[in-house]
Formats: sequence, structure tokens, C-alpha cells
Amino acid sequence: MSSMETILETLAAAAKERTEKAKQYRSLDSVRRDAELLPKGDFRFENALRTDDIAFICECKKASPSKGLIAPEFPYLQIAKDYEAAGADCISVLTEPTRFLGDDRYLAEIAAAVKIPCLRKDFTVDPYMIYEAKLLGASAVLLICALLDKSQLFEYNNIVVSLGMSALVEAHDEAEIEAAAEIGARIIGVNNRNLHDFSVDPHRASAMRKYAPADTLFVTESGMKTPADIQAARDAGADAVLIGETLMRASDKASMLRYLKGTQA
Repeated sequence: MSSMETILETLAAAAKERTEKAKQYRSLDSVRRDAELLPKGDFRFENALRTDDIAFICECKKASPSKGLIAPEFPYLQIAKDYEAAGADCISVLTEPTRFLGDDRYLAEIAAAVKIPCLRKDFTVDPYMIYEAKLLGASAVLLICALLDKSQLFEYNNIVVSLGMSALVEAHDEAEIEAAAEIGARIIGVNNRNLHDFSVDPHRASAMRKYAPADTLFVTESGMKTPADIQAARDAGADAVLIGETLMRASDKASMLRYLKGTQA
């Protein structure tokens, strides 16, 4: 078993444990009822990705399993507002607490502070987490093909859609892209980070684009550091890019985003 698979499994197990604990305080029926009582969403996240040019999903994350602590100081609200001001189309917020040092509170506060839609970036292993995401103010959730079988993907995607939210369905190879397409995924993301050895090939997603249905929104995730990387994604037909570490390591995040967008003065 490879190290990243072990980490993936560890993260999934931690998410299950976290969810079981949460259910002791608040039942699945309770979170479902509360989520369904909220106004149904209008698919803001996926609509935000339908732009004339490539859309930018900018990530707020304090740490990652592969890089450790990325942002010792983490003024997450200011970061999110800077992203919005610099032209981000959406914001991805890590809520996974064990390896990414995320927090549900970050998402709730960011979603309330910005006008652009937010993605709850976590390891969704239970419908409970989808209802939680809705209650936290998210417009989208991450569903990872490597963690869910096809019946779970289908069930979870249907729950997401019923709430008027979007699912970013993450795949890593042709078979997973096919599975995502078969369950009706409207957004398919391919991670340029190899889940087996941590290596990053910024053009992996571009090579995978042809396997996704042409009418599916396609997101290139991870590893992009330069405008040339963005251009390669654009040329391959990606609708959006998800940028995390490159922005989080920049001292001036708004300036870095403008640089990547090609709008730097």
C-alpha cells in the first residue's frame, strides 16, 4: 500500500469518526431537516465556473499532508476577501482538521463574509457531511471517486443536487472520470497531484480532459504555479483551475492571483 493511499484512508477514517461524534450531538435527521428547511440553492458554484475565460477557485488552507504547515499565520477572512477583490470566481475552504488544520468555522465565517460561492473541501464519507456543508453556507462539496463506490457517488450527488448545491467530483484516471460521468456529475475535477507518490504533473489534468464529456464543467486541480500552467489548462479545455499552495505561500495573495490571471498591472 502506498503512502498517499494510506493518508487517504486515514483521512477518510478520521472523517467517519468525526461524523459519528457529530451525530451524537445532532442526529442525521436533525441536520437533514435543518438543511432542507433552508432556501434551496441556485447552483451558484457551477454557474460561477461558466465564464468567458477560465474560472479561478482559490483555496484557503493552513496545512496539507504533503507540505505540512503552509500558513503559520492564517487570517482566513482577510485571505478570502483578498481573493474576492482580486477576481476569484469561487473560494475553496478546507474544513478537514487533522492533516489540513481546517475548521468548519472557517467556512461558515468566509461564506458569510464574501459574495462569491464557497466549496467545502473535505473528505465526504457520509451524507451527514453534505447537510453540514449546506448549513455552514457552502455552495458546493467535494466528492472523491477514490473514496466512494459508484452507488455512493450516485446517492451523494443526488443529495447535493436536491439541496441546490454543486458537487465537484474528483477523479484521477479514465475509469474514475467515466464513473463520474455515469452518475451524472456536472463538474469533474482532475488532481495533478499523483495520489500514490505525491509527485505533481501540472499537465495531467489536461491529458485527462478528453475522457470527460464535453458538456461537463472540467476543473484542473493542484500544482499550477505560473501563467503558463494556467494557459496550458485553458488550451486543454479546462473551465476552471483550483489554486491552493501557490496562493497560500504568496505574501501578497491578491497580487499573485492577478499575476496568474494575467491581469497584473
